[in-house]
Amino acid sequence: MGKVRVAAYSVSIDGFAAGPKQDINNPLGVRGLELHAWFFHTAVFHQIQGTDGGNRGIDNDFAIQSFKNVGAWIIGRNMFGPVRGPWQDDAWKGWWGENPPFHTPVFVLTHCERTLLNMDGGTAFHFVTEGPETALTRAKEAAGERDVRIGGGVSTLRQYLLAGHIDELHLAVSPVLLGEGESLFADLDLSKLGFSVTKSVAGEKATHVLLQKK
Repeated sequence: MGKVRVAAYSVSIDGFAAGPKQDINNPLGVRGLELHAWFFHTAVFHQIQGTDGGNRGIDNDFAIQSFKNVGAWIIGRNMFGPVRGPWQDDAWKGWWGENPPFHTPVFVLTHCERTLLNMDGGTAFHFVTEGPETALTRAKEAAGERDVRIGGGVSTLRQYLLAGHIDELHLAVSPVLLGEGESLFADLDLSKLGFSVTKSVAGEKATHVLLQKK
């Protein structure tokens, strides 16, 4: 059985994992893109974009590791897109174009039903209305012996942390002060949830902190 893990999850020094006021022009909230500067300069990101170049240092090594052995993803509706309320149609297919970087089944938490969306490259978006527990059960079945990776947004990650489902947490701490946005750590005691820091590595543009269940 694989792990349930969070990988390459960007967070600011003051604990925000997304900026405020997410919309079509600010998919990660205002200034949210600043959190991910460490990832944008890697060779992995360039490869996803279909371009050459990019840094192949420590940040890139952690980015590579984040995709290894992943058999399914779980993401929140806000990570999938800015659309709110009932789906009017199937026009919105995510931020990532026709070939999203997941290449696995992706289970999207939502309160509104929508049919399965198959994309190029093996990504299939399943829209789950029965809640986080059902999404995790289905993701584990889809992943088999591989890992389930929990993506954003912040609310999704916090739900799985509080429920005790996450085995491993890799945070990429960016040298950014957002001052406002969606707080990852508010009212969370990661130590009481069973986590301890097992590794901390300074990359080129972020510090990578690995936490695991004790």
